[in-house]
Amino acid sequence: MEKKTKYIWYLIAICCLILFALILISSLIDIGEKLRQIHWSVEVVFYCICALLIFFGIINPIRIIMTSPDLKIVTSFDQDDPRIYKTYKMVAKNIVQNNELPEESQTLLTNYQTREELLINLQYVFQVNIKKDLNRIIVNYAKTVLISTAICQSARFDMITVFTVNLQMIKKLVEKCGFRPTYKNLSKLTINVFGTALIAEGLENMRLEDILPTSSLTAISEIPFIKPLLSSVIQGITNALLTMRIGCVTRRYLFMDGAVITKEEIRKQSLKEAAKLLPLVITDTITFFPKKIVKFFTNRKKKAEEDLSALEVN
Repeated sequence: MEKKTKYIWYLIAICCLILFALILISSLIDIGEKLRQIHWSVEVVFYCICALLIFFGIINPIRIIMTSPDLKIVTSFDQDDPRIYKTYKMVAKNIVQNNELPEESQTLLTNYQTREELLINLQYVFQVNIKKDLNRIIVNYAKTVLISTAICQSARFDMITVFTVNLQMIKKLVEKCGFRPTYKNLSKLTINVFGTALIAEGLENMRLEDILPTSSLTAISEIPFIKPLLSSVIQGITNALLTMRIGCVTRRYLFMDGAVITKEEIRKQSLKEAAKLLPLVITDTITFFPKKIVKFFTNRKKKAEEDLSALEVN
């Protein structure tokens, strides 16, 4: 029964990927046909650029995730199975390559004599150097989703962006840890990512009338430009929360200690953790815009002063 359930998850995940690919190709063809009206060469260049973006943004991350070793780092391995020891050595190598570790930690993962020593060293590096950075990765990608989906007013672009950014986040977490979740859990993550992308597309059609009371909506309507701005911000925050949830689920899949954890427990715990991280995402995003705006106008002012000085000299 367990084996059949596993293959059902595989099938659903593959169907989600195929459906997303069809949606993506359909969207690109629509844009390409419009560019063809300008010139056929513009359409060709557009498709070439899209092919590169799809490879580096979607295909390559999937390849990296799928080819990473499958491992539950906190469980003990079979001492008589050399394949397990080989997998642990591969994980140690991946961690050293993909992380800027202190010299002490690098030594622990490169100089060891026995299997037991390697396992102890891996557990130490995970606790001291790896785990603390995972939340920061999740927060950074959630900020990207919040900003991009709040600024963009295209439902289809929101969907593609959320799917791609979530995939990149999972790839980054896998690279950071040096191993991936099991194929069954990866299938569940794929379905979650696709579902989140569909929600992002649906949020573009969200109306404030559906979520705010009439009194609040009336007060907001009296302020110029605040209504469309607030709607975009709410969309961005919602997408960021869902992205953090996927990041927290991925992290829990990576660090499950072999205990039986139900789907309901993972869902509740991940939502709680995502809600705790959300204020940090919003704060960082709020401070992001003023800095960029101030920097932009400061640079423009300096350039204008330099041009004015040059004119005076001439």
